[in-house]
Amino acid sequence: MPNPKRPERPASLNGAITRPATPALERRGRGVLLTQRGRALAGEGRELLDRLERLEALGAGTSRASAPLRIASFSTATRGLLGPVLRRLQETEPPVSATVTGMDPIDAMDLVAPGVADLAIVHNWNSVPLVTPAHVVTEHVCRDEADVVLSTRHPLARHAEIRRADLVDELWASTPRGQICHEALMRIFADLGTVPRIVAEDPDFGSLVELARQGVTIALVPRLGRSELPDGVVARPLADHSQVRDISVAYRRSMAESTGIRTAVRLLLEAGARIEPNTA
Repeated sequence: MPNPKRPERPASLNGAITRPATPALERRGRGVLLTQRGRALAGEGRELLDRLERLEALGAGTSRASAPLRIASFSTATRGLLGPVLRRLQETEPPVSATVTGMDPIDAMDLVAPGVADLAIVHNWNSVPLVTPAHVVTEHVCRDEADVVLSTRHPLARHAEIRRADLVDELWASTPRGQICHEALMRIFADLGTVPRIVAEDPDFGSLVELARQGVTIALVPRLGRSELPDGVVARPLADHSQVRDISVAYRRSMAESTGIRTAVRLLLEAGARIEPNTA
């Protein structure tokens, strides 16, 4: 009996199976951009991932063991906020474990948005806004103000507050270029027709304080997480109180029902309420 021969698939159907009818990418110079179809596919993929995360969060709520919360935080928040929060997370029932990675808020938001991190503690200067993706939720934790830190021997140290115009000729120590606190310092001079004379950059605020103590520079240093100032150094607010930042916790909307997320956010809000009178 002859074997039935499988009919050949038309060449046009082969092409339809191996490549989409409309491309998702288009060349633009040396790179590529999403086409309208590509943007639609990306949006559908985002919605699918959100649904999966919501299901995962609901399932985790009934389980005693869950993966550690991945937290991204800037350094002064780690020092000034996270310590007691992490301890209390371990004391909850069931306990919530967590890992913490220190980074600037822009980088932290970039990790939360695609799901590389679960929570981000970020700050948003009133002069340097932080962009929040539509699928990310932020909740206010506390407000924080930055002061000018300078040697007690500095002529401006005798003032209770310092006018921005009086800082034009000063030498500054700052966090490195590209960090949000650096940009906040630059904005102090935005309407004064000049830029700060930065002669030292260091990511550690303790180093900036030491340079100020030696009388080498002055520095703009936030209050949150700031160690007690050593002898020979004072902190003075700006007269217009223009350098204020909003401290927030950010997480993906799809993870709002996660027990671990809800617990961590609640503890962060409680910690922020306790420290806000001292930082703003």
